[in-house]
Amino acid sequence: QVQLVESGGGLVQAGGSLRLSCAASGRTFSSTAMGWFRQAPGKEREFVAGISWSGGSTYYANSVKGRFTISRDNAKSTVYLQMNSLKPEDTAVYYCAASQNSYSDYVGAVGSWGQGTQVTVSS
Repeated sequence: QVQLVESGGGLVQAGGSLRLSCAASGRTFSSTAMGWFRQAPGKEREFVAGISWSGGSTYYANSVKGRFTISRDNAKSTVYLQMNSLKPEDTAVYYCAASQNSYSDYVGAVGSWGQGTQVTVSS
């Protein structure tokens, strides 16, 4: 199991930017596909962005494509989510997730979740 701790959430005005970080420990981070999900009040948790174990492939939900960028630093066992041009509808708790499989390009079945970090975008 990999343990995940998110940070970087907060309150920002519409049009602003935030960078979320997710520090991993435990199972080998560098062989694990990672992703970000979010859950707004009264809604189901939804996929936001993912990155392959190698970092060579990234993929995004249509709602954030062109505004959010996922990246990873395997030396620091950390995955990031750079969020630009934020909108009020981006308000949610953001969760980091690790695939339960090794050497996968996609998160797929989630093996570990972080505790979540709140992002609030004011209009």
